[in-house]
Amino acid sequence: MPVKVSVIVPVYNPGIYIEDCIASLQRQSLPPEEYEVIFVDDGSTDETPARLDALAAEDPRMKVIHQENSGWSGKPRNVGIEASRGEFVMFVDNDDYLGDEALERMYDYGVANGADVVVGKMAGKGRGVPVELFRRNHPRATVENAPLIDSLTPHKMFRRAFLDRIGLRFPEGRRRLEDHVFIAEAYLRAENVSVLSDYVCYYHLRREDGSNAGFERFDPVGYFKNLREALDVVERYTEPGPVRDKLFRRWLRVEMVERLRARRFLKLPDDYRRELFAEIHEVVVERFGPGVAAGLQPTQQVVAALTAADRYDDVVSFAQWEAGVAPKAAPGHVEWRDGSLSVGFTAEYTSGGEPMTFPADAEATPLDDAPKDVSEAVEWVAAQTAARFGQATADLLLRERSSAAQYFMPVRFTRETVPVGDGGEVRLVLRATATVDPADLPKDGVWDALVRVKLGGWTKECRLGPAPRESRPTPDVGVVGGRPVLPYWTDPHGNLSLEFGVRGKRLGLGRVQQSDVTVSGDHVRALLPVYVAGETEVRLRFVSAQQISEAPGTLSPATDGTGAVLTAALPVESLSRGVWRVALCLAPDAARPLYTGLPFALRSAGGRVQVAPVPRPGLALRVARRARRAVGTVRRQVSRIRIGGQ
Repeated sequence: MPVKVSVIVPVYNPGIYIEDCIASLQRQSLPPEEYEVIFVDDGSTDETPARLDALAAEDPRMKVIHQENSGWSGKPRNVGIEASRGEFVMFVDNDDYLGDEALERMYDYGVANGADVVVGKMAGKGRGVPVELFRRNHPRATVENAPLIDSLTPHKMFRRAFLDRIGLRFPEGRRRLEDHVFIAEAYLRAENVSVLSDYVCYYHLRREDGSNAGFERFDPVGYFKNLREALDVVERYTEPGPVRDKLFRRWLRVEMVERLRARRFLKLPDDYRRELFAEIHEVVVERFGPGVAAGLQPTQQVVAALTAADRYDDVVSFAQWEAGVAPKAAPGHVEWRDGSLSVGFTAEYTSGGEPMTFPADAEATPLDDAPKDVSEAVEWVAAQTAARFGQATADLLLRERSSAAQYFMPVRFTRETVPVGDGGEVRLVLRATATVDPADLPKDGVWDALVRVKLGGWTKECRLGPAPRESRPTPDVGVVGGRPVLPYWTDPHGNLSLEFGVRGKRLGLGRVQQSDVTVSGDHVRALLPVYVAGETEVRLRFVSAQQISEAPGTLSPATDGTGAVLTAALPVESLSRGVWRVALCLAPDAARPLYTGLPFALRSAGGRVQVAPVPRPGLALRVARRARRAVGTVRRQVSRIRIGGQ
């Protein structure tokens, strides 16, 4: 059978970090005979070569090529392309990993849309990834109709015939930004580029030891020499005008201006800051016309203008002011409505911890020249931010804590100017309501709520919170789409998170009172603190000293809108004389159904069943539990002592 995808992995001394990569490649849903993995070992000096040889010997999908160290990733990727047999090639770094269905989904999407390049949704763990690009699927994306240029890493799928037809390969040798040169040309020469945003295909990781090649401090002279090569590609395949300016703006914004802003710039040593600034100044003056910087956001325009004017000290001062600017999102209501979770919040920017204020009667004016000083720069930014308030946006994202996968939730918002003092100044506040449909989130786990605020020259994220303890809305656990979902506030910070697939005590079922439970004939009825939108199937388990019996049940919304009513037919004939503990499974169709004990029991005698208290455990069991708790406490204390001594 023809190979659909060849995965190419350049390898150099990854150590244990390659294991997640290998595991994800072996878990791919694409049939084994339809893909291959080519590891190109670029002269590794650790144990990786032997590890890969053993892997290839036991797994026919895996192939290994060994070569002398070439200095960077370009040559290993090119060697992998030449050795590949697939219709598409996919580039993966040795310390990253793929979603289990990534190859199958990206291949099918690329074929369906006739794509030469397929860009799969990325999640960044400890490192940034594009956000706006993956807001929705783009079956036919271009550099003009989608923010493709925001994603210049090589972790994409390419039609092999396309690469051969245009002769596209990576620049080789020890250098930077070889991926920018390659990807920019691919975007500009492809017949079609497709962006798949409804599934996380690629997990981009920062190593715990911080040794990813991309995080090494670079030589500014060499770095910006290589950056000019990417600009050369844009000039070669575009005409002067708005499209070229838009593309150039990406490098000005990301690789230059953002390196000179706020804490990112200030944390660098002064001598390195000066060297970095000097090289950026040279590129800005040499390569960018006025139309490039004019399309930036106000704060970015200021940094670009001060850089072009060679005013290093003012760039530092402006960075010091910006370092105190941050978004703040205050939660409002959090409640279940019509099968979804409705989340209200307000958002605005703060400076030095206090709400920022802006001129009430501001007008948009161009920045024709660099501001004469930082005070003038701050005043101009404030005026332009207020004048552009109609473009401000607020989004709610849910980010899965273990993988960093994130998804936009639908949001409705309004913009409000709040007068301050005599009315000459205003606060710019966004009031929003987001709708969280649990069916939109693909996996169980903890999902943190983040608010993304775009206002003036800032696009920043913050957690939704903190919420004061005395005013926190506390919705019950909800059963939606066949799985339990618990909104809760983190401790001690008071930020909003959601736990999918929650079980045990966190379900809150311990609040059920014995008076909330009735038995009538062979039916049990109980009022539970659980949200359901409609009749929902559950399962009950009855446990005595010697037996276990089960029965189906249903949860229905309570008539007063508070909680849910559990009803079930009791298996009276199976409940022999004695006391039966009761446990509830809220997701009976799950692969591993999990039961949670309810705080009441049933007593069966003479064919009759009554509600009873849960029997206390026997003396031996109580002693054993206390012993386990004591051992756990000692182990935690020993662990703290060891950590403190390191």
